[in-house]
Amino acid sequence: MQFSLWLALAGAGVLVSFTPGAGAINTMSNSLTSGFRRSVWGILGQQAALVIHVVIVALGVGVLVASSPVAFNVIRYAGAAYLVYLGIRQFLSKPDLDQEQAAALRNEPAWPMFRRGLWVNLLNPKAIIFFLAFMPQFIRPGQPLLPQYVVLTSTVVVIDILVMWFFFALAAKSFQRFTHNAHGQTILNRIFGLLFVAVGVLLALIH
Repeated sequence: MQFSLWLALAGAGVLVSFTPGAGAINTMSNSLTSGFRRSVWGILGQQAALVIHVVIVALGVGVLVASSPVAFNVIRYAGAAYLVYLGIRQFLSKPDLDQEQAAALRNEPAWPMFRRGLWVNLLNPKAIIFFLAFMPQFIRPGQPLLPQYVVLTSTVVVIDILVMWFFFALAAKSFQRFTHNAHGQTILNRIFGLLFVAVGVLLALIH
């Protein structure tokens, strides 16, 4: 990939990563409950979903999903329902000031965080549609395709990890002062719960 084309790819990747969405909300929520360093497991799960989306598009399956209203709607509504479920669960979470239970929450195993991040991004068929429009701008059919897809995927993944971890996860630290009392925890639970539900509803309604 030419350096000028790669710079354009990197710039587009930064803009996309800074666009708030379910991944950003999930990252901030993980950072608040499990800490900045451990929030990376959820971010890695989100990146695994991103790689799967790229592979789907690269193999041409994305064209099938984009052209099949039934397949698209099934995935879209499943993704919306999952986000709404996460939001309701977060909204109804009770404040917990018990130090032992708080420590256990901060030590949540990596796999559940990774899996949650994976499903948050994977159940978003709009990502497939986005990559269908996004990827051809940076792929040259006359050149070997595999190296180009590797460069594109690694660039987008690295940028998204950096933005999610060092912007959204760090931004969540500014809310930590609310976690030391029951009223503050209730406010945060309801804010993030409503955000998850809002993103889920938008995913279901916006075509």
